Amino acid sequence: MLLEERRAFLAYLGQVRGLSENTVKAYRADLASFASWAERSRVEPLHATHRDLRGFLADLNRAGYTVRTVDRRLSAVRDFYGWMLREGICSVDPAAALATPKGARRLPKTMSDEDVRKLLATCDTDDATGVRDRAFLELLYASGARISEVSRLDVGSVDFGRCQVTLFGKGSKERIVPLYEVALDWVRRYLDETRPLLASAARGEEAEGPYGALFLSTRGRRMSADALRTVFETHVRIARLDPTLTPHAMRHTYATELVSGGADLRSVQELLGHESLSTTQVYTHLSVEKLKDAARQAHPRAQ
Repeated sequence: MLLEERRAFLAYLGQVRGLSENTVKAYRADLASFASWAERSRVEPLHATHRDLRGFLADLNRAGYTVRTVDRRLSAVRDFYGWMLREGICSVDPAAALATPKGARRLPKTMSDEDVRKLLATCDTDDATGVRDRAFLELLYASGARISEVSRLDVGSVDFGRCQVTLFGKGSKERIVPLYEVALDWVRRYLDETRPLLASAARGEEAEGPYGALFLSTRGRRMSADALRTVFETHVRIARLDPTLTPHAMRHTYATELVSGGADLRSVQELLGHESLSTTQVYTHLSVEKLKDAARQAHPRAQ
């Protein structure tokens, strides 16, 4: 149902809104799930009512999906109907007043200083890929970048003179993030010593010049977000850390450390590339939780 409309909407998300490939994939899956439900329920999507969509919500809840999954699927359906209304495909938006399910707020998962130390220690810096991985992890931790943003970095994206990196986030929005010396030192060592070895395997211009990819695979090609995510997960496994940790945990840790250190939320919002300040505010909760944990451990009557 609405196959052509869904394809056009997904193209709009990727080409106009500039959403990442993974985000567009998530939209595709959620809208396919909605289309299957509509077909089973004999609901015509272009003539769906608010009551019909409440039935969709009820079925998701009965199926036992988490609040987060239900919220994501409803968000996809809302965005789809909003787009169809603007494009004149439908005359009414039945999802406009659809209430988001309420549930316990889940705080993002972060890493401790010890976790980060163990993770970095797994890189074999006598090996070309080990130096690359150390540079990648150090940069990830120093910048709070999304994994997709790191994948898009070119050699010229890192400005050693100004101690900063230029990132392109959602919607191709540019932001500049300062880097500390340790991260810059590892990236410099990678560029000087081991990237040339990896680049020698490249075919074409992907590895050449300031616009060449920063992080290269053993074939000399730009590492995709999935490839970098696999590198991260491999080192998590070697370090024997929580296997559910993802590169985004590094981003959450970066933001939490900034807030805990006294950075104002507007600055953290800019550094993370968040469109809304409300998205950044979750890190104040994380910071408070860290303080509570410290108090529980240190206070003599906390046990």
